[in-house]
Amino acid sequence: MLFLLTIPLWAKATFWGLVSGSALIIGALLGYYTKVSTKVIAFVMAFGSGVLISALAFDLMDEAYKRGGFDSTAIGFVGGAVIYSLANYFLSKNGAKHRKRTGKQPSESEHSGSGMAIAVGALLDGIPESIAVGVAMIEGGVVSTAAVIAIFISNIPEAMSSSSGMKKSGRSKRYIFGIWIAITLISGLSAFCGYTLFQGFSPEIIAATVAVAAGAILAMLSDTMMPEAYEEGHDFIGVVTVLGFLMAFLLTKMQ
Repeated sequence: MLFLLTIPLWAKATFWGLVSGSALIIGALLGYYTKVSTKVIAFVMAFGSGVLISALAFDLMDEAYKRGGFDSTAIGFVGGAVIYSLANYFLSKNGAKHRKRTGKQPSESEHSGSGMAIAVGALLDGIPESIAVGVAMIEGGVVSTAAVIAIFISNIPEAMSSSSGMKKSGRSKRYIFGIWIAITLISGLSAFCGYTLFQGFSPEIIAATVAVAAGAILAMLSDTMMPEAYEEGHDFIGVVTVLGFLMAFLLTKMQ
């Protein structure tokens, strides 16, 4: 990683956005070409959920509070959750309700437009995380290791489960991998935008932006990842989630 020392910060932000997003391609490959049981996917998803909860609590929200205080952080946090939930509600009504499920996604013949809704839904899940990576680099130019690792780990089971469901619903290989490659590239672009567009704003605006991402991530976990993990994994899902939380907590203390 020595080459990162010589490149501009906007390029570093883009790089780390691509790194975190690249896990989607890894997960898609595993979901499409292997026969990983739904229970294993559920356990990995639960672990990733715990990692993300810890990262947003001890990293993103803490960073937002230090930058802009409680008011900006609280408004952004609640706003992010509301925005995500409204967008998710709309997409669910248009065929993307089970976009993270391994075997419940509708085919295009069953629900016209569901393919596009699933694609937009996957994009909706990934953009807030990547923006947070870029924004977090504004002060000091140092990436949040815990946030990148948390996003990377959570992206793998998300893409595994969703890709497996897309395959079972009859969607083509080109469609499936096209989605994840596009979202990976957009993740890099989102991190770039997070760094370049917000660095000139006040600490309160930056704090609210980080908190918006955190609120959207927590809403996503509550609406999609955690219900899917419990439905498929049942026993010991709570323990696995706690282990993920603990790992990310340790990472935040080691930075």
